[in-house]
Amino acid sequence: CPRLTCGREGCGTEFCYHCRQPWHPGSPCVPALPAPSPSDPAAPPAHPEDPAHGETPAQAEPEAIKLCPRCSAFIMKINDGSCNRMSCTVCGCLFCWLCLREISDVHFLSPSGCTFWGKRPWSRTRKILWQLGMVLGAPMVISLVAGIAVPVITVGIPIYMGRKVLTGHLDSPRLSGCQQCLSVTSSVLLSLFVSPIITAVMVGVGVPLMLTYVYGVVVLSLCR
Repeated sequence: CPRLTCGREGCGTEFCYHCRQPWHPGSPCVPALPAPSPSDPAAPPAHPEDPAHGETPAQAEPEAIKLCPRCSAFIMKINDGSCNRMSCTVCGCLFCWLCLREISDVHFLSPSGCTFWGKRPWSRTRKILWQLGMVLGAPMVISLVAGIAVPVITVGIPIYMGRKVLTGHLDSPRLSGCQQCLSVTSSVLLSLFVSPIITAVMVGVGVPLMLTYVYGVVVLSLCR
């Protein structure tokens, strides 16, 4: 039942769990207006004599209670620098605790200044320095990563496939030694033929994506 009653002494207000409005039997829920953020300068100041949820003013820190950006439900988090990827249990909204924006899984990889762990976003100076470092160092870093990835993938796939096939034959020795050797050799040769194609596809797709991200998303963010 969505009918809830406030347990605070002297209150007893009955309200709806879904829309957070006074209890309305027989009538549909009315969408609640977004409540002001506790950190919003326009929001009315909190009164020390009216602590949140029965806590003392020292316990109810302003940064510990925020509003879901979609449904404005109150959400509490221990401000200890733990994961900033939050999920509202009321509406299922996935949002960032630091900037209070609905996010995707790449939010913390974007040049927003929000970090996956931490108590606050990066300062503007630090964010600009990091973005400049990415723009200037991207060619060298991408070339280094590609130079390491190409031989590792090209040589690693045949070695992995050879060991995989050999281990499978050792676990179930149904073939003779000659047949096992032939099977391992054929898998390695096939891998040697396929691995350059896989390497070319990964490098051909990965490098343009990284360059697009650095010189597209990061540069646009830097120009704002």
